[in-house]
Amino acid sequence: MSNTNSERGSRLPAVPAALPGDEPALAEIARLLVDRARGEGIALTGAGGLLPSLVANILQAGLNIELDEHLGYEPYALDGRGSGNSRNGGYPKTVITDVGPVEVRMPRDRDGSFEPVTVPKHTRRLDGFSEMVISLYAKGMTTGEIQAHLEEIYDTQLSRETISKITDAVVGDMTIWQNRPLDRIYPVVLIDSIFIKVRDAQVANRPVYVAIGVNMDGERDVLGMWLGPTGGEGAKQWMTMLTELRNRGVADVLILCCDGLKGLPDAVRVVWPKAIVQTCVVHLVRNSLRYASKADWAPITRGLRDIYTAPTIEAAEFDKFADRWGVKYPALIDMWHRMWDEFVPFLAFPTELRKIVYTTNAIESMNARLRRGVRQRGHFPNEQAAMKVLYLIAIHRQKNRENMTGRIAGWKHILNTLSVHYGDRIEDVNQ
Repeated sequence: MSNTNSERGSRLPAVPAALPGDEPALAEIARLLVDRARGEGIALTGAGGLLPSLVANILQAGLNIELDEHLGYEPYALDGRGSGNSRNGGYPKTVITDVGPVEVRMPRDRDGSFEPVTVPKHTRRLDGFSEMVISLYAKGMTTGEIQAHLEEIYDTQLSRETISKITDAVVGDMTIWQNRPLDRIYPVVLIDSIFIKVRDAQVANRPVYVAIGVNMDGERDVLGMWLGPTGGEGAKQWMTMLTELRNRGVADVLILCCDGLKGLPDAVRVVWPKAIVQTCVVHLVRNSLRYASKADWAPITRGLRDIYTAPTIEAAEFDKFADRWGVKYPALIDMWHRMWDEFVPFLAFPTELRKIVYTTNAIESMNARLRRGVRQRGHFPNEQAAMKVLYLIAIHRQKNRENMTGRIAGWKHILNTLSVHYGDRIEDVNQ
């Protein structure tokens, strides 16, 4: 380690011992450090800052302790004589950390068997720094923006190629995630797609197919994401993606909620013949308003609400709604007639289950995150770059926000209702 760091480390203030989670002691440490920085006119971060110096001292202490334990004796101890291995100096090394670059002196032993863990050999970046780069990448920052951010905040210079290599570390985990085995039955699966721009021979819009499942324990999870070919969302492509889910272990789906894509219900039933295909009610309402003048949106929305909140099919009284609006907006009524078979299962569900399948909001919430993550980029240079970002967004949990993973509220009551309606299928799959 440089003399500057060594001297600075010797003058660090005495601080109380603290364990992770010991907030009072940690707060006292922070106060002492800030007081020290203010008193001596030292910056907290950046080159020559107190935090990089502190981190360097901690890393150096960890390396020295590791070597003591490896050799079995402390420096200058008589126990080391004739032990067969001894210290062999060291060499300076700059390591990039969360608080910027710090310099340490890597200790060596004579027989070369020392393998430090604090700062592993051949490592120039500690895990926390790489995780920070990956986190920034997942939040939508491009490699160029991350490069500028690190230089401005941490006085650390990394090339775009190095940043890209850091983010490539997630590719192995992503591949495992994409091919992980799934449960044999999912009571509810929600599917939808968004479009992103990806460069191949030229920049083109590509659909991203997303599937979210709710398992028998009421836990919601992203089952898969797939980047489709150009040409728009298609039922045939969905059948390929759903077949992959079946091949990964999903033997049956009780209810599948989707938008009104033509041919999609038939594609679903090819994969899971007994699945009930439920068209997203919110999609139906939105599509209805496309056929209507804005002046009529409010009464049409109220009429549709009376239909989808009705306790039974008979109580929905769709004919009354059709009589009122059929002459003025025949295309609207025709759409509802076409989609009726995929809508009416909704009216047989209990209130708690209706809340889950009423809309693909859970998936649309994720799609909104995906859009935010890709908006700044304009387009992705290739498929792998796109899937890296989409994967990181899918697995990232946000505090105080609705996340893609988590437990459904009131699930026990829903499960009891599902067991009454689908008990035989649930038992058959679980045998």
